[in-house]
Amino acid sequence: MKTLPGFRDLFPEDFARRRYLSGLWREAAGRYGFVEFDGPTLESSELYRKKNSGGEILGQLYEFTDKGDRSVALRPEVTPTLARMVAAKHREYPKPIRWFNVGTCFRYERQQRGRLREFLQFNCDLLGDATPAADAEVVALLIDLLRSFGLGSEHFAIRLSDRSAWHDFLALHGVESACAGEFLNIVDKMEKMPVEKTEELLAPFGIPLATIHQFIASGRIPALDPLLADLEARGLREFVRPDLGVVRGLAYYTGVVFEAFALQGNLRAIAGGGRYDRLLADLSDGSADLPAVGFGVGDAVLLELINEIPAAKSLEEKFLTSVPPVQIYLVIADEKQRAKALGLAQQLRGEGWRLAYPLGPEKVGKQFGTAESLGASHAVVIGSEWPSVTVKYLADRMEQELDHSALAVWLAESKALTS
Repeated sequence: MKTLPGFRDLFPEDFARRRYLSGLWREAAGRYGFVEFDGPTLESSELYRKKNSGGEILGQLYEFTDKGDRSVALRPEVTPTLARMVAAKHREYPKPIRWFNVGTCFRYERQQRGRLREFLQFNCDLLGDATPAADAEVVALLIDLLRSFGLGSEHFAIRLSDRSAWHDFLALHGVESACAGEFLNIVDKMEKMPVEKTEELLAPFGIPLATIHQFIASGRIPALDPLLADLEARGLREFVRPDLGVVRGLAYYTGVVFEAFALQGNLRAIAGGGRYDRLLADLSDGSADLPAVGFGVGDAVLLELINEIPAAKSLEEKFLTSVPPVQIYLVIADEKQRAKALGLAQQLRGEGWRLAYPLGPEKVGKQFGTAESLGASHAVVIGSEWPSVTVKYLADRMEQELDHSALAVWLAESKALTS
């Protein structure tokens, strides 16, 4: 039996990489004062149909009818869940609300490099503030998050745009606001479609493709000036690039939108987000009208990018080797002392040490080999000399004789066991 297309088995070494990602995600969010939340993995399909997520997301839903005859879907993204939750209890929280989530999402889309059908995603949202300062805070968090993986301005850039500029463009060309979502969805895919296909889709709007390219090339987005000034003051301006070609495919975005792109390799966007000021009002029938801005980062593209950047890969490997699964290995050299070894193992585990020992009789040499393969820094040899034990530092084979009653104190004071 194999996994389904677009799904993954996470072996321990794979899960360690996921833990590395999610740990840095949580650290970055914490530095900016964001707190973690979560919601159901399974939601009512109606949550994604209230003209919020857009046609592309609806076409990618893992959707079915449950045993209660309800139309339900595995969440393709977290923002609608967040909006529903905040709409229900927003009066209980001071503004602005700073929430983040690390959770699994599902989209039935074509599997390719950096794109899976089940993926881990980091979402970060700031709600209750409509100012450019809120936009800058979220963009700065995204930049710092990527920098924490060892990525610099030579590795990635944040492409910034503003949907209001596109709405002005459409109004100038006589396109009704109700059609803006469909038009912007086409623009969002232009870079990935043949020119002929793009022209065919744009034909009903009566705007030549050349005119659209001229607008994008103009590059002037006055609405971004306060945001750019804020990032300049933080020393982060080098990481961002105004780019009208970024519009984001989700229909609920209302203002600033942005995507993080790798500057090398053929990878899709690392992250994407923007301002969605009407989503909460739509989901709550107007009872919760809070402006909001946020972004999401999936694990698949980020893991691919880390593999391509030596500095980022080095940081990851340093983390993966810094926390071995076992710190101490008990070498039972005399089976007559196994009961004593079990008592000592339980004591040390109770004090927080990661510890292993042979579950059955084994040659001492094999036990030392196991200790090294598990990454243990120390081996504690329990033999016929009990109550004395021998502590061996595996890196240089230095030894020390201790009474077993003093072992816990010695280990606590040992700088070699701080990981």
